[in-house]
Amino acid sequence: MTQWERLQQLDTVYSQRAFDLYNGDEFPMEVRHYLAHWIEGQDWERASRDSSQAAFLFQVLLENLDNQFSRFVQEKESFLLQRNFRRYKQNFQEYQEEPYTLATIIHWFLVKEKGILNDAELAQQVQTLQIQPAAMELESQRQVMEHSIRCLEEQQDEFDFKYQTHLMDCEAKKKQLEGLQKMLNALDNCRKNFLSDISAMLDASDVLHSALINEELVEWKQRQQKSCIGAPDDTSLEHLEKWFTQIIECMFQLQKFLQKLDELVGKMTYENDPIPVRKPPLNIRVDTLLTHLIKSSFVVETQPSMPQGRGLLVLRTNVQFSVKVRLLYKVPELNHVMKVTVSIDKFRKFNVLGTLSKALNMAESMNGGMVADFRHLTLKDQKVSGGGKGINDVIFMIMLPFSSQTSSLPVVVISNSSQQQSAWASVLWFNMLCPDPKNIKFFETSPAATWLQFGEMLSWQFLSCGKRGLDNDQLETLAIKLFGKQPSYDNCKITWTKFSKENLPDTNFTLWVWLDGILNLVKLYLSDLWSDGSIMGFISKGKERLLLKKKQNGTFLLRFSESIKDGGITFSWVHVQTVKPFTITDLKQIALPDILCNFRIMVAENIPVNPLCYLYPNTPKDQAFGKYYSEKTGEENPYLKYLKTKLVFVSKE
Repeated sequence: MTQWERLQQLDTVYSQRAFDLYNGDEFPMEVRHYLAHWIEGQDWERASRDSSQAAFLFQVLLENLDNQFSRFVQEKESFLLQRNFRRYKQNFQEYQEEPYTLATIIHWFLVKEKGILNDAELAQQVQTLQIQPAAMELESQRQVMEHSIRCLEEQQDEFDFKYQTHLMDCEAKKKQLEGLQKMLNALDNCRKNFLSDISAMLDASDVLHSALINEELVEWKQRQQKSCIGAPDDTSLEHLEKWFTQIIECMFQLQKFLQKLDELVGKMTYENDPIPVRKPPLNIRVDTLLTHLIKSSFVVETQPSMPQGRGLLVLRTNVQFSVKVRLLYKVPELNHVMKVTVSIDKFRKFNVLGTLSKALNMAESMNGGMVADFRHLTLKDQKVSGGGKGINDVIFMIMLPFSSQTSSLPVVVISNSSQQQSAWASVLWFNMLCPDPKNIKFFETSPAATWLQFGEMLSWQFLSCGKRGLDNDQLETLAIKLFGKQPSYDNCKITWTKFSKENLPDTNFTLWVWLDGILNLVKLYLSDLWSDGSIMGFISKGKERLLLKKKQNGTFLLRFSESIKDGGITFSWVHVQTVKPFTITDLKQIALPDILCNFRIMVAENIPVNPLCYLYPNTPKDQAFGKYYSEKTGEENPYLKYLKTKLVFVSKE
């Protein structure tokens, strides 16, 4: 289900927010609706900082608007829709010179949509959430204490006034003295109660602090680590930012309360005054808690990546990369005030080039967070020659009243694009298995992955490349290939060596090289077919025969080749015949749907016949692939000057 479809299913309050979001003309709701699948399948954040990618998406967007307009005309849709889409295209053409601006706008809308979905989800979960009620209770307690400190000050002023008046009256009666003693006792009791309230508020803050930092923040970092290798986890920071800001503001308020107690003592003290004794330990607790909260609130929001890179956390020397950090304590007064500097650890010697110091800037964040976005950093190897792969951390220092530091997940640094495949394998393996991002010796004694871990990670890769993960049948086929037929694969494990070092049986390439070739094929040429479920993909030859055996003539299925290093796809049909796999080289010339449409085999008397009629189990071929054909039937023009030609794959039976 698309994000847009999920928005339309929300309760009235949140669906209204979505309608309000698209109230202007910057990004029309009708464009968002009719192009929802395509829009959500593009990386608009990357396009916002990569001009070439932005230009490419800009042109494809205009083409999609034309295509949608044509559909309205053919399907006799509303005249207004036709008119509107023509106007939308004209409006978007204003971004011809700055397509990255349009990419930024579209990304902003998608982020806002996600925020609405997150808020709706939070509203559903609020009964089971511990942090939100605790934070609300803390805020309520803080407001009560603000009233209490005002009452305490007024009570002390009243006592002080009457006490000074009593000293001036040498003939004061005993009754007046008793009244003053009562006032002093009440004042002393009020001071003790207020100190106890501060202590109780700190106890509640300790609990909230522990839940926020040791649970919520840890879980967010784990989700972010998995998302770096394709997991579809929510890594938004809005709720954490809200909670951090709320509890930090409470700590600053407690500091003000304690300072106010100093003022009160400066005006008046007495024997056994509780403030001088009990206040210093409270000061220490507040300062310690506040320091830890602010230090913990400094995180890497977007992990290091290259604009044209394979994935996050793979950096190449002398090639620009970007990274974004964020302070979860959101306070407008500190905008452009706090500086962040960037460096790299000393595991290997690199120089970091570019703008290495930036102020936290709310304008660089879609939702106004305290962000420093480093977009043009470069690593330069200090060695005269060489380079190669290695694990490092990108480190950030924030200049607060006390220095705070955060670091990225470990990055793999390469010196040549040919190393990207093995580098990405290292990133996958590390972030799948290593719970400690600081463990730079992980690969010295790398643990084996369970089949559940490994299968899930593989599924994420296909989800990232083709918008659909692996189903149970596909995973079982891969498990049989790796471990043989087993009653259960839960106890099966695969080592780093078997994943990326040892060649598969009867081949000259590793498991990862084979899988990566298929992933690349899907990403470049088969994304739509994989997404809509047309490609069965992974299936053993025995099961293939079994599935096709009882099907009607012309039934075929699509599967990946097991013998092609760089990725290949083939099709088999009843009785059972299979063609030589099609590779990236083939698909560069002809798209797979067109191959399926025009494929012929030579039968008796050299008559060409297309044996492909029904996509397994029984979907007519044109129904399954017709929308992807490059030429629609019935579009030939008899008045064209030249006859149309097309490439056709022909095979002898």
